[in-house]
Amino acid sequence: MIIAVPKETEEHEQRVAITPDVAAQLIKKELEVWIEKDAGLKSNFLDAHYKEAGAKIVADRKALFEGADVLLAVQTPSAEELGYLRKNATLVCFLWALQHPDLVDTLKELGISALGMDAIPRISRAQNMDALSSMSSIAGYKASLIAANNLDKYFPMMMTAAGTIPPSKALILGAGVAGLQAIATCRKLGAVVEAYDVRPVVKEQVESLGAKFVEVPLEESDTETKGGYAKELSKDSQERQKHVVHEHVKKSDIVITTALIPGRPAPLLVTKEMVADMKPGSVIVDLAAENGGNCELTEAGKTVVVNEVKIIGPVNLPSQLSNHASLLYAKNMMNLLNLLIKEGTLNFDFEDEILLNTTITHNGEVVSPMIKN
Repeated sequence: MIIAVPKETEEHEQRVAITPDVAAQLIKKELEVWIEKDAGLKSNFLDAHYKEAGAKIVADRKALFEGADVLLAVQTPSAEELGYLRKNATLVCFLWALQHPDLVDTLKELGISALGMDAIPRISRAQNMDALSSMSSIAGYKASLIAANNLDKYFPMMMTAAGTIPPSKALILGAGVAGLQAIATCRKLGAVVEAYDVRPVVKEQVESLGAKFVEVPLEESDTETKGGYAKELSKDSQERQKHVVHEHVKKSDIVITTALIPGRPAPLLVTKEMVADMKPGSVIVDLAAENGGNCELTEAGKTVVVNEVKIIGPVNLPSQLSNHASLLYAKNMMNLLNLLIKEGTLNFDFEDEILLNTTITHNGEVVSPMIKN
């Protein structure tokens, strides 16, 4: 069986699907590993490192796709490149199938078995495969550094001969993996941190990191999906949320937003009216920029200044820490492959909850219950 890894070509993407260490583990399982020339260069994994691990370096990208039994990637290859794969080949990467129904149709037509790294269920047995959590943790960390770099103030309280400087105030909206990492990083940098999430269950986690949890009385008692994500709120609850968030946003020096709803545009949390009430020099870092943004004024991939407030809409933040992001992603990938490949053959056992939910298409059919529903 040939496991092939292409060089990522999408703009802003600097990660690689597997590291030399993971390549060596696959080769120990008597699998053949092909790596496209310079695939790991942007994350500082050199061709020489892969050769030392026993992998074959392939310069011809088309030949790499044509020869692959299993193609491992970070981003989904183009439709043209998917056409190079043989029928019944297997693709493992981020697919975002809910947002890309045309891609699902293409995969079905080509007879490709496709597994989405973004579709791994959030259950305890799948934690070591959960690439979304791995990448979200990196994004939360990096967002805090971006905020610190763009704020014209100290984060911590500073006592100097010229007087005492009060600490900056940070507000984190959304306390999932990215939000919790942002809380921890802002606290380590010395800021006073508040956090809000529609799921009251995360209050204890927020407070355990030294932040204050902002509470909003909501109509809904159940605000969390089975997969651990926030549910969309009723109109009345959204208005209550907006009022409370407004009061906290205008007092904050830094706002980091992380709220996402799977398969839907990012919920609007910070309106232009809220931005107008913020102090000059304040900074918003919107981690939901690629999905429409949690801030009404966010522009993906840009920094805009409105009323002297910087609104930063970063794209693909994990790729900015490409070495460690690749390291974590490769380990997530390896753990999934340990489940998928048994004794050198592919084992699509749909009695297994992980494989059922992660497999988007197989044998020309949609498998994923999430996509079917």
